[in-house]
Amino acid sequence: MGTFLIAIGSFVGFIVAYHTYGRWLSKKVFALDPNAVVPSCELEDGVDYVPSKKSIVFGHHFTSIAGTGPIVGPAIAVFWGWLPALLWVIFGSIFIGAVHDFGALVVSLRNRGQTVGEVAGRLISPRAKLLFLLVLFFALTIVLAIFGLVIAVIFKLYPESVLPVWVSLPIAIMIGRMIRGGTTNILPFAMVGLAAIYGCVWFGAYVMPISLDKIVGDNWPGEWNATLVWTLVLFVYCGIASVLPVSVLLQPRDYINSLQLYVALALLMVGLGIATLSGQADLFTSTPVYTGNELPQNSPPIAPFLFITIACGAVSGFHCLVSSGTSSKQISKETDAQAIGYGSMLLEGALAVMVILACCAGVGMGKFDRVAQGDGIFAPSKYVAAVGADEAAVVGTEAWRAKYQTAGEWKDFKLGAKVGAFVEGGGNFLSAVGIPLKLGIAIVAVLVACFAATTLDSATRLQRYVVQELGQTLYIKPLTNRYVATVFALALGFWIAWQPGAGGVRGTGGLLLWPLFGATNQLLAGLALMVTTFYLWRRNKPVWFVVLPMILMLVLPFWALMWQLTNLFNFQDKFMLSIVAIITLGLQVWMVVEAAIAWPRAKGVLEAKLPPLEKDKFSAADGRSC
Repeated sequence: MGTFLIAIGSFVGFIVAYHTYGRWLSKKVFALDPNAVVPSCELEDGVDYVPSKKSIVFGHHFTSIAGTGPIVGPAIAVFWGWLPALLWVIFGSIFIGAVHDFGALVVSLRNRGQTVGEVAGRLISPRAKLLFLLVLFFALTIVLAIFGLVIAVIFKLYPESVLPVWVSLPIAIMIGRMIRGGTTNILPFAMVGLAAIYGCVWFGAYVMPISLDKIVGDNWPGEWNATLVWTLVLFVYCGIASVLPVSVLLQPRDYINSLQLYVALALLMVGLGIATLSGQADLFTSTPVYTGNELPQNSPPIAPFLFITIACGAVSGFHCLVSSGTSSKQISKETDAQAIGYGSMLLEGALAVMVILACCAGVGMGKFDRVAQGDGIFAPSKYVAAVGADEAAVVGTEAWRAKYQTAGEWKDFKLGAKVGAFVEGGGNFLSAVGIPLKLGIAIVAVLVACFAATTLDSATRLQRYVVQELGQTLYIKPLTNRYVATVFALALGFWIAWQPGAGGVRGTGGLLLWPLFGATNQLLAGLALMVTTFYLWRRNKPVWFVVLPMILMLVLPFWALMWQLTNLFNFQDKFMLSIVAIITLGLQVWMVVEAAIAWPRAKGVLEAKLPPLEKDKFSAADGRSC
């Protein structure tokens, strides 16, 4: 019963926070105005600036920020124990992550939809813009690599997920045509599309799982493998999707995926309740509250690594890019920002809570372990006593330890094992509802892959913006072209994904990339909070609630990057990752120095206004959608 009460208590806490702290930020600090002219109306172009309903933008924003971040991070971090992970998710979401997302969204809304990097140039200093853009560039390069690998790993380990993920794309395009055609209520059509996706989940699970390893066998050329091929295919898809108008694929796909998550969260919650009340799932007996000294050799220390391993789900710098890069260009009313900026982060925190419970109490139910089928998920054979094609007689603490604590070295852990912990633990919860275990596994795997895909192509679009801005700032004309910028961004991301992991196998470095992603991501959050702080400081608004999280998000990632440079990376076989870490540290220090210089003379002094728009090109009152 205690496990279910933890879930309920967390969700109630998020709801209370939204209606108290979130409302205070909305009304007293940012003073949102329903009559303010927003960028989507002022600059409407039908491609990036598209005024949209709150429910549509919420779906896009939430699925873009969520992705697999709140899944992979908590799925790794529970190896320190479930309580530290849970506390960081709850309090981090309410007091840091949601404030970060909300602040970045409002600042962008009031600066014609400019990214936080562009706004930093006016709020802090002209050099700050270039520094911020460079940090964004390196952070997004790691995002593209890690999320491409995550989806590829899902496709490799769970071939039943491949068909429904790709089928969801034409369904989303059809929904998009309805939106552009003026259909006012798309929910019934989206539900039909969601039902079709779930039909494909069943078909993929029982009729046509698509496994490249079974198709190709041992005939992979050179250093290629299934993970790398899927990563390349995904990057080609992202290149196409990221240059399409947002209303063609991005908005409708994200809307459908948000519905998919609501359904999955409801099923997981019901399954958790049934499994808890029936005694099948018990967080307190299946997982240590805190693992203490029971860690694999050479494991990263809980401080600072808990706080950068769980990025999305508590606070994530990537979110400021979604807030200021795409969502601020679609909001049609300024007061929608509380739900989209603050509310979406709290919902992501709720998802992270469910992931923690699935990876602990769900795995403790011990019904499924694919190591018996040779799929490479880490769990020593001594813990697996197969009693059927899909089941293994491992339950309770032993099942959890089989996935998290039986490796001799940290480097022996695999990214697939941690993602698989949520997929299989979530599948166990769904089985308590009466859904066949095999189908439940497929449903959760598709959920993970679809969400990662939303983050991947949103990140590609955002990286294209960043590369174009860098090209313009540094006078590199070819990079200002949207297609050249997209190809350049994806090529560099794939090169990072190509770097070898443990054992020198390419495409297996996901768990090595995740701490680097987490550190650069949290550093980006600290810098975005700095921009929000300057925005409020120049307007004589209170800043204490932003300054404290900002300091935390500058110190922790700096500490984590230094530890990785001295303990995890080396210049012989991890040269590229070492260079990224060093450059990121240098940019952070420089940015902090710029802010320290500007701070004393910024209080109460408004930044320079944006130049007026060309009247023949844009007009806030020309009879457009708003």
